[in-house]
Amino acid sequence: MIKRVVFNQKGGVGKTTIVCNLAAIAASRGLRTLVIDLDTQGNSTQYLLGNGATKPDRTVADFFEATLSFSLQAPPFVSYATNSPFDNLDVVAADPRLEELTVKLEAKQKIYKFRDALKKLKGYDAIFIDTPPALNFYARSALIAADRVLIPFDCDEFSRQALYTLMDNIDELRADHNEDLSVEGIVVNQFQPRSRMPARVVEELKAEGRPLLDQTLSSSVRVKESHEQHKPMIYLDASHRVTKEYIALFDAISAS
Repeated sequence: MIKRVVFNQKGGVGKTTIVCNLAAIAASRGLRTLVIDLDTQGNSTQYLLGNGATKPDRTVADFFEATLSFSLQAPPFVSYATNSPFDNLDVVAADPRLEELTVKLEAKQKIYKFRDALKKLKGYDAIFIDTPPALNFYARSALIAADRVLIPFDCDEFSRQALYTLMDNIDELRADHNEDLSVEGIVVNQFQPRSRMPARVVEELKAEGRPLLDQTLSSSVRVKESHEQHKPMIYLDASHRVTKEYIALFDAISAS
């Protein structure tokens, strides 16, 4: 079972779209797949479960809240999962209460509880973790728990400078908390190959030895439609160009 976190401290780089579409491809291939949404905005939850069509009995906030109590035996992590409308694909839903729990969790040093819970988790072939756009308690918990981290990146100078800081932060966290965490690669999202600047940035980052993946993701209105219809691309339009790009990305990281 591979535990994969998709993370970037910069917002708007496509973390949720990448998490949900890669997870959907895994599920479509018969892999028992779990998406864990650690972002208070809950975009992965909405993308996969819809707006209220499937209301989770428990959320990831309930899990973290349970870790604060020594008097209660926390239920197994699988009990926080909700079935999605798609075969083989479950979701541990986000919850706005994550925000208010942060201070208590940090004060009681619960940073390893998420890792410990996932170590005991059985019954899944693949886990994809969506994270907030900040290196906060929940993002750190995910990086400590994960086997691999996939970094979405869009090609502009601000993103490039943020990438250097991000890589340093991951290296430090790996050294201090999770030496087995591997950087699976940097995936260029919303890539425009005919534009000079994105192509130049990609080539320069490769020349620096940054682990850019060969597979890139294009922008498309069809992706926005998939958000609106709460259907990942593999289910909305399996023959679309962007769907094929996601399939190529999935195959590449699965083979590594």
